[in-house]
Amino acid sequence: MEEKLQSQKEGLFLFAWEIIKVAVLALVIILPLRYFVAQPFYVKGASMEPSFEDGDYLIIDEISYRFTEPERGEVVVFRFPEDPRQFFIKRLIALPNETIEIRNNRIIIFNEGEAAGFVLDESDYLAPGKTTDGNLKIKLAQDEYFVLGDNRLHSSDSRRWGVLPRHFIIGKTLVRAWPFNKITYFTPVPYSSPLSN
Repeated sequence: MEEKLQSQKEGLFLFAWEIIKVAVLALVIILPLRYFVAQPFYVKGASMEPSFEDGDYLIIDEISYRFTEPERGEVVVFRFPEDPRQFFIKRLIALPNETIEIRNNRIIIFNEGEAAGFVLDESDYLAPGKTTDGNLKIKLAQDEYFVLGDNRLHSSDSRRWGVLPRHFIIGKTLVRAWPFNKITYFTPVPYSSPLSN
């Protein structure tokens, strides 16, 4: 009887030890992935409609920007410069060292390769009839970005609070994981067309 009890205790101990090993291994693998590679976020609000809607569950790629620079058209999650405790999601419109001009509901980008400027083609992500209100011209510094929400009439973005410094950017949208019927893997969108007079 004592041998049977001893065997049961050893079996229980071995089982508990295996569970502990699996849990530790999972933490060692999952936590770094969660905090340094990909992170989940919920979309809150309507500023990115129709591309992203309130309640969408996104996986954010946090590692790519350690090796490459953000590209125009990418949707990024960042800490709000006026309150870094808040997280915003917006689309990158203008890049460092560029000049952006908003006039007559058009976005015009001036940079080293396009000194005469080009009109941003946003037909891939803006709903038909959506306009970009504002009348401004801003020259971005070496580490600054200009971001806008896709739902331009209902977005708090660079038109209101200014440029986005690079160090506030957390990552870019990689996957929409929820709702299931809208699961999507995101790639950069085309962005430019020649400036027409």
